[in-house]
Amino acid sequence: MTTAVQETDIRRHELAAFLRSRRERIMPEQVGLARGSRRRTPGLRREEVAQLSAVGVTWYTWLEQARPIQVSAQVLEALARGLLLDRSERAHLFALAGAVDPAPGTPCPTVTPALRRMLERLEPYPACVQNGRYDILAYNRTYGHLMCDLDALAPEDRNCMWLAFTNEDWRSALGNRDETIRVMAAKFRAAMAEHLAEPAWKTLLGRLRSASSEFREIWEQHEVVAVGDKTKRFVNARVGQLNLEHTNLWLGPSSGPRLVSYVPVDDESRARLDRLYDLVPALV
Repeated sequence: MTTAVQETDIRRHELAAFLRSRRERIMPEQVGLARGSRRRTPGLRREEVAQLSAVGVTWYTWLEQARPIQVSAQVLEALARGLLLDRSERAHLFALAGAVDPAPGTPCPTVTPALRRMLERLEPYPACVQNGRYDILAYNRTYGHLMCDLDALAPEDRNCMWLAFTNEDWRSALGNRDETIRVMAAKFRAAMAEHLAEPAWKTLLGRLRSASSEFREIWEQHEVVAVGDKTKRFVNARVGQLNLEHTNLWLGPSSGPRLVSYVPVDDESRARLDRLYDLVPALV
């Protein structure tokens, strides 16, 4: 077997495994389907993915079986929508299929217009949507200026892990910074256990290792935690200390996207959030 043929075979099996993993993480209720009483497999059935993506059941089954079939960009686009893939996952899907993404800048399907309106309605409380890698997929006006000016950053740098180890404004705003970043790294390691082979996760890990000796030292300790302290302390450059209670509203499985909100735990923090909201420009 030639090297090219081996690589193609490996790519097909990686694609099959990736599709299965994405299908199994989606609950029927997320896509408007009834769970039913006879569902024995996790997530969606193959025929449900085929229906949501408007492709043939047999054809989709062959894809998950790593059969040597050709996949068009249009079909991959439909699968990305049906499986609720975020931007990095979509890029991974096209890479595995050896196809060029016709719309690489397509917004993450997790962040719907309704969810953006919800973020706005939570103001002045800071809120954002993050995925399991700590990528910040969307945020409201207050969150955009809670720790640094997110609008001024490149989209690929809007990641809480990256900012906690490399951005001085963000780091300065973290109350009890040493403990916070240690817990973040441990939670990231725990989450990454399910994504060890995925390029987006490996790329972020590589960037962190290259950019921060502090991260490398913490990472080598192999700490793993699933949850952290609910009450967070921030020191905002405009309004001072904020004591906020952190809440996750999961939009999918626990390793997937979530809406993160921060509610003040005392009157002074509430008043300072109101002041911050008044001081920062509206998002456009």
